[in-house]
Amino acid sequence: MSDLELVKHIGTESTRFRAVLQSAKPDAAVPTCPDWDVADLVWHLTEVQYFWAAVVRQQRTTLAEVEAEDLRRPTGFPELLRTADRCARDLVEVLRRTPPATPVWTWAEDQSAGFVLRRQAHEALIHRVDAECVTGARTPMDAALAADGVDEALRVMFGGAPSWATLTVDEHATLRVVSSDTGHRWAVNLARYAGTDEEGHEQEGPTLAIAPVDHLLPAVATVTASAADLDCWLWGRPPLGDVGLSGDVAVLAGLREVVAAGVQ
Repeated sequence: MSDLELVKHIGTESTRFRAVLQSAKPDAAVPTCPDWDVADLVWHLTEVQYFWAAVVRQQRTTLAEVEAEDLRRPTGFPELLRTADRCARDLVEVLRRTPPATPVWTWAEDQSAGFVLRRQAHEALIHRVDAECVTGARTPMDAALAADGVDEALRVMFGGAPSWATLTVDEHATLRVVSSDTGHRWAVNLARYAGTDEEGHEQEGPTLAIAPVDHLLPAVATVTASAADLDCWLWGRPPLGDVGLSGDVAVLAGLREVVAAGVQ
């Protein structure tokens, strides 16, 4: 997916997000984010977009260098929506004029404005789904964007290990994730990470190892659905269609263990 398409999706998904929630009650519960009400959901996306616009605009390469004034949460819901609109438009404009290769701080291995661009397109998309789950007015997700979201979820959110950890891959626990409508495929192995974190604590847990390319080698389990349904399933949001799970029950349970950890 091109950088220009990602920028466009940030604007489109953010606009849809606000439009869906304009008529919602600010204190209505968000079923996909149990600790939040509608106002909390709007404020969350607003803060996120405000922060990353500041990071990219200032082109800071460490978190300590980022100079972002505290964004005050409006007390009224209409003003909150106006603030959300302003922050979304600012993020889109900053990302549109910043080359993706520009070095900036991120929490990931990829320290570039391009990472922020991709991440914020999917942040807006998934929270648009959250908004629609409040009102029940679900609309289609762009298939290409959703497929890219699956790739990001598997490789960035669920895959690999921290820099301080050792990754151990189970060569026999093989899965194939298949997007039935776009034709994308991912070869996945269950794995575990273990090591001592920056604060000196021993850490270990389940993760995934994603092959750079799926060479269609045999897999003991398969997950198949449309790109949109896969994206929702990986993010813990309700798919609109079926997600087909077949093959080795233990390997599928291992995948569920990783996915159940969740990403907000």
